[in-house]
Amino acid sequence: MSDNELGTFLRTWREAVTPAEAGLPTGPRRRTPGLRRAELATLAGVSVEYLTRLEQGRDRNPSAQVLGALADALNLSLNDRMLMRRLTKEASGDDTLICAAAPTLSRAARPTVRAVLDRLEPAPALVINWIGDVLAHTAGYERLAGPLGMLDDERPNLLRYLFTDERARSAYRDWDRVADDLVARLRHGVPLRDPYLAELADELTVTAGADFTDRFADLTMAPRRTGSQHIEHPEAGSLQLLQETLALPDEGQRLVIHLPADDATAAALDRLNGRRPGALRAVAMGQTG
Repeated sequence: MSDNELGTFLRTWREAVTPAEAGLPTGPRRRTPGLRRAELATLAGVSVEYLTRLEQGRDRNPSAQVLGALADALNLSLNDRMLMRRLTKEASGDDTLICAAAPTLSRAARPTVRAVLDRLEPAPALVINWIGDVLAHTAGYERLAGPLGMLDDERPNLLRYLFTDERARSAYRDWDRVADDLVARLRHGVPLRDPYLAELADELTVTAGADFTDRFADLTMAPRRTGSQHIEHPEAGSLQLLQETLALPDEGQRLVIHLPADDATAAALDRLNGRRPGALRAVAMGQTG
């Protein structure tokens, strides 16, 4: 990982915002993608020299006012503003509170969370920690994920499966979008100096190459709380699933629930689980928020 994450973040966003989006005229000759440094500096009310130092990592202590002005100029979302603030704290070395507040990486779900999983049967649901290790799951999830190879490893990990198991490419029709979301969640939800994140990132950098590293370097991607997935299942056929993610912040875990997006998927999951038709009901796409 780079030691200039804040500079990379600012430069990436500057190059992603078009002059039109920033309310600037678009000239016929523009060699720079997005905004020029001078343009962003003017919009944010800072000098070009200062913005250059920030992007190059030679200044790592911008004030809250400067961060706010840059965020306004780049039209950042709340999540991206929070990420920029976290990157600033880590760049300046003032990340003791962030790191101290992070719980120890858990390898198990507590009993009450497992009881919630029991209540969710037969829906495919699982609990993962912040690097994507699968800690617990419903029987419905095992019937969904088992035939895809997701649970083959002694310690299953969603990112490792997605990026290194060839079966994942066949299973996920929207593989690129699923990969974008998993890596964005990894980048946004974990302190960058977390040793478990560093270990997994180093592993996938070697085993997955550019498919992983390009996404890991892209700080503009933000994770979604809800989403959809199209899975080609060897036993159940084509499945359209909606995904809801609930945070368990005290443990650094997430509860992920998959729900059928249409009646055909609901019926297929019922057959897969050996349940009577109607055990699972489709959730309309418009209800996901």
